[in-house]
Amino acid sequence: MIDGFEEFDVQVPGASIHGRRGGSGPPVLLLHGFPESHVMWHRVAPALAAEYSVIATDLSGFGDSTSTGEYSMRALAQHQVEVMRTLGYDTFAVVGHDRGARCAYRMALDHPETVTQLAVLDIVPTVEAFDRADKNFALGYWVWSFLTAPIAETLIAGAPDEFVNHLLDTWAADDAFPPEIRAEYVRHFRDPATVHAICEEYRAAATTDCTHDAADRGVKRITCPVLALWDPSGAVAHWYGNPLDIWRQWADNVSGTTVNAGHFMAEEAPAETLEHLLPFLRDA
Repeated sequence: MIDGFEEFDVQVPGASIHGRRGGSGPPVLLLHGFPESHVMWHRVAPALAAEYSVIATDLSGFGDSTSTGEYSMRALAQHQVEVMRTLGYDTFAVVGHDRGARCAYRMALDHPETVTQLAVLDIVPTVEAFDRADKNFALGYWVWSFLTAPIAETLIAGAPDEFVNHLLDTWAADDAFPPEIRAEYVRHFRDPATVHAICEEYRAAATTDCTHDAADRGVKRITCPVLALWDPSGAVAHWYGNPLDIWRQWADNVSGTTVNAGHFMAEEAPAETLEHLLPFLRDA
């Protein structure tokens, strides 16, 4: 579903990672958000592939990737590093959206020798989000607290189409998802193993991921250049003011701005997203 890209599956300790690759040049890893898969990059990846070797993967447990029970972002990041090494890349840039951005910044913290550049789309660090959580957060990001097992899995399994389409329509500025893309996202939520893994990943966010972030805050810093992009009318802008101020508490070299789109900017406004990503990547 990404023109000119070939599919692959890579076995790593603790997971099987599915993805697509295309293009040539310096390597760039694209990590998707929720409730999507790697095909969320279908409007961005081909343009990046004109200058870069582009690898777009499903996070462990998401999409057509699997997981054997490790759900922290530290584990997910390790899986992606192993995939890139298997494909022949010891260093690479990472672009992440939503959950993929959380995996990406954890990767930059845990593997500073590996990540050359980091772009994070529409997030602030996980512990910062939970530390500032309030009524608006609970209502707006209700999936973050939709955690009780097996209630969450059971309810999602009962209405996967409604669940996925509600999320897409709530967080998108426009109808940015063609029917075949929506169908692809829904397909994964019909798989009980995928739903369970995603729920477990959200449970890890509220526990293990926050613990890892809290231990690193003020101790470790992201040493590679960071680009932060966000929706000017969305939750990140409304709740955190200028998210660059938060990212500068975590990284030495931070730039960024808003994209005139909703949460799913790579699908809603691919041209404008590329206008920011390409100069950032070229600066390397």
